[in-house]
Amino acid sequence: MTGVVICVVLMALSVALAGWRMLAGPDDADRAIASDLLFFAVVGLFAMLGTLLFSEVVFDVVLIAAVVGFLASVSLARAITRGRR
Repeated sequence: MTGVVICVVLMALSVALAGWRMLAGPDDADRAIASDLLFFAVVGLFAMLGTLLFSEVVFDVVLIAAVVGFLASVSLARAITRGRR
C-alpha cells in the first residue's frame, strides 16, 4: 500500500505541474500538451485512488475516460494544425 500512496502523491504533483504549464504556456501547442497531460494524470490519479479504496467500478470509468481522452487528443491535434496532415 505504501507504493500506491507514493504513486498518488506523484500523480498529484504531476497534476499541479501540468496545470501550471497549461496556464503559463507560451503558445497553443504547449497548452494542448499540458491539457492532455493534465487529463491523463487525473485519470491515473483516479485509478490509483480506486486501487487504494478497492473499488471495481472505478476501472470501468478509467477505461472509458482513457478512450475519450485519446480521441480528444487526436481532435485537438487536428484543430491545432488546422486539419493539415
